[in-house]
Amino acid sequence: MVTVSLIIAGCSAAPEQADVGNATTAMPMPSNGAMPMGMAANPGDPPATQGYKKSMSDMMANMPTYTGDADADFMRQMKVHHGSAIAMAQVELNHGKDAKARALAEKIIGDQRAEIAQIDAWLAARK
Repeated sequence: MVTVSLIIAGCSAAPEQADVGNATTAMPMPSNGAMPMGMAANPGDPPATQGYKKSMSDMMANMPTYTGDADADFMRQMKVHHGSAIAMAQVELNHGKDAKARALAEKIIGDQRAEIAQIDAWLAARK
């Protein structure tokens, strides 16, 4: 039913009127920390798919707990998120063929590493 709602909402003439609901309704996250159905790597998955799924499961497994400090929580969560972006970009470089996608992957790796360095500096200054 959610899929049908999203398709119908996506056809709306005015995007601001489209009611697609909360994005989490499309793939709810289990409360036990497990990956949503379909996100766990399967032996039959192509190597790139295994890599992308691993980057997502690693990201979710490595997310730090919330402390209540909005700034520190943002920085710590983003550091893990950026690490996952680097892992996904590396999968593209290992398996992708399209020159534009590969170029973007290289840019993402550089940009995310620079942002992780900024985050690390910020976190170190807070100690």
